[in-house]
Amino acid sequence: MSGHENDQEKQAETQEPKTNPAGKVNPTELPVPEELPVLPVHGFVFFPGMGFPLQISHPTSKQLVDDAILQDRLVAVLTHKKAEEGEEHQAPESEHLYRVGVVGYLHKLIKSEEGAYQVLMSAVKKLRVREFTQQQPYLKARVEIIPMTEASDQETEALVMNLRNQFKKMSELGGAPAELAMTVASLDNPFYIAYLITSQLNLSMEEEQEVLEIEELKLLLRRTGRDLNKKLETVEMSHEIQKSMKADMDKKQKEFFLREQLKAIRKELGEEDDNLDLTELKARLEKAELTEEARKTAEKEVDRLARISPSSPEYTVSRTYLDWLLDLPWTKTTPDNLDIDRAQQTLDQDHYGLKEIKKRIIEFLAVRKLKKDMHGPILCFVGPPGVGKTSLGQSIARSMGRNFVRISLGGVRDEAEIRGHRRTYIGALPGRIIQSLKKAGSANPLFMLDEIDKLGMDFRGDPSSALLEVLDPEQNFSFSDHYLEIPFDLSKVMFITTANVLDSIPGPLRDRMEVIELAGYTDEEKLMIAKRHLLPKQMEANAITGDDVAFSDEAIRAIIRSYTREAGVRNLERRIGGVCRGVAREIVGGKAGLFQIEPETLDRYLGPAQFFSETKARTWGPGLATGLAWTPVGGELLFIEAAKMKGKGGLMLTGKLGDVMKESANAALTFIRSHAADLKIDDEIFAEHDLHVHVPEGAIPKDGPSAGVAMTVALTSLLTGKTVRQDLAMTGEITLRGDVLPVGGIKEKVLAAVRAGITTLILPSINEKDTVELPDNVKAGLTFHYVHDIKEALAVALEG
Repeated sequence: MSGHENDQEKQAETQEPKTNPAGKVNPTELPVPEELPVLPVHGFVFFPGMGFPLQISHPTSKQLVDDAILQDRLVAVLTHKKAEEGEEHQAPESEHLYRVGVVGYLHKLIKSEEGAYQVLMSAVKKLRVREFTQQQPYLKARVEIIPMTEASDQETEALVMNLRNQFKKMSELGGAPAELAMTVASLDNPFYIAYLITSQLNLSMEEEQEVLEIEELKLLLRRTGRDLNKKLETVEMSHEIQKSMKADMDKKQKEFFLREQLKAIRKELGEEDDNLDLTELKARLEKAELTEEARKTAEKEVDRLARISPSSPEYTVSRTYLDWLLDLPWTKTTPDNLDIDRAQQTLDQDHYGLKEIKKRIIEFLAVRKLKKDMHGPILCFVGPPGVGKTSLGQSIARSMGRNFVRISLGGVRDEAEIRGHRRTYIGALPGRIIQSLKKAGSANPLFMLDEIDKLGMDFRGDPSSALLEVLDPEQNFSFSDHYLEIPFDLSKVMFITTANVLDSIPGPLRDRMEVIELAGYTDEEKLMIAKRHLLPKQMEANAITGDDVAFSDEAIRAIIRSYTREAGVRNLERRIGGVCRGVAREIVGGKAGLFQIEPETLDRYLGPAQFFSETKARTWGPGLATGLAWTPVGGELLFIEAAKMKGKGGLMLTGKLGDVMKESANAALTFIRSHAADLKIDDEIFAEHDLHVHVPEGAIPKDGPSAGVAMTVALTSLLTGKTVRQDLAMTGEITLRGDVLPVGGIKEKVLAAVRAGITTLILPSINEKDTVELPDNVKAGLTFHYVHDIKEALAVALEG
């Protein structure tokens, strides 16, 4: 303790406050100094005559209390204008405090082990701040005492009597403690009466401050009376509502006893009318194949239903819940068809190609034949539209002999769509998982969760998070729906999800699925699919037969190449349907005989050809290269054009390129400039010319690093004057050192190159493994060059 603090203690000992005969200090009789330390409080307004505990944690306020305890224990208590949470931890500035407050007397100080102060204080007088005299280490202010002058005229006595009577009435209605009503009746000071009542009215902080600042007694009493009457009206209304609710409950109880008496009288007379609905439910419950927990819940709900009046809304809610419990296939399963040869035959019959997927299904059936309690797999078919992802799920279900249900998740934004609503909601239902199980009628169906990459998310929750439990074989044996509130075993269900892209599927959800990618079909595969599936389907749909129309293989190939440009076969089916409709129209018009469809007759039904070889449509020369790009609907050719003009060495990029593709162009130019001597390019050309790189079809956004090789080749071709081979396309990411890095979507890109008539491909060396799965008929007409660095690619790409 410092010497200054010792002096303060001596001074405090010599200035003892006045004491009453019992030896205790009477704070109201203490002289108030002209200058007081200011203790700010948040969210409360204290009135004279009130005692209150106060929690103090801010270092500045703690120092103020320590100094005040050593002196006369008097502080000026002012309320902060903003009572926001957390404000008590900040030292407020003087302009943020109200100017009218109270003189507080510190009775007791308790220090906790955590360092916080617990102070017992009483408000003895009302004050007004004239000016703030100190800011640090804590606020001090010059104050003046606001006198609380009492009056003894008849009007004042009437106002006080009205307050006492109204407050007593509010206390009798439960709006205030009875002890406070007795305290109000015993107080003599009208100011204290008004302040005590105001503290019990739950006014806002601003309203309580307004009351504190009223100086004239009659105005204070009238304001308090008005606030008290408003509160009393609210308490009376609440009391009336409570009485009305009690009367309603008494009426319902009376009706219940009367019904029970009526039931007993009918039983005595032999006129008992059994509840047929309950009898039916009990019979269904006895026959139902339920789990032990589901049966206990159902029996409990039936007993509860027997005690509810059929006219009650709760009866319908309980009855619907029981229907769901009894209709669900808790233990009912269908036997799996584990004949491998038959399954392979069914899959081949329904779908042409797709060897990888068929292999995975046959493997699952083989393991299931050896291990009966195997969990159902979670497969995710990823591929462009129209490649048969959804229809493949139906084929798998048919080959295994399982029931098939499909749920479309596109645009689902509400978590309750998956987990259901709680029964407290009006019109509550289980989620789509439980609804589909009821529809399937078995506990081991094949679930097709379509378009899982198009799930949404908003204020109603995240459906993808709800699917985490559904699609986890380690957790879904006890899936909990909010409506049922009973675990349902989903481990026997075989889940198959479909998606166009993987990027939009959340990582934790994607991690729970085995991803199988479906690339686009080759022309030969499309030809076989058209002959086996699409043509018979469209002929039947348009009421024509094989005696009416015959498609040659060349005609189907012409439709594939000249009228469609897709990875799947949806547009191919539409075009075949268009030809069939044209034939049907001619038959109805009176023409007879067999309509032979050849390539030269297609424009008669489909109009002029829509697509041509893009490489032949280009004006070829130095500065033009063909790249390959991946899109959600398959692979595409990407033409890179480069031009130079007089300038100062700038690089302009156009074609609605994304940031990554722009960075690839800059990386390509940096490599060329740093290796200009090796490439036999004059350095002066970069200082005297601007370069322009353009990717046509500028309305379509383009992004990704896989065009890096093509951009480097196009710029090198421009600057060396050497033409890029017209029958060649390339893909790969470029580094500043010239390394060629691997990229994705190789199969889709190769198929796009084949569709465009490309015969030579430059691919990163690491992507050689991705070409192994390509069909032999596709690879037969192609020449692959696997390169490690850009110089190898330039040697292949540039003529001469």
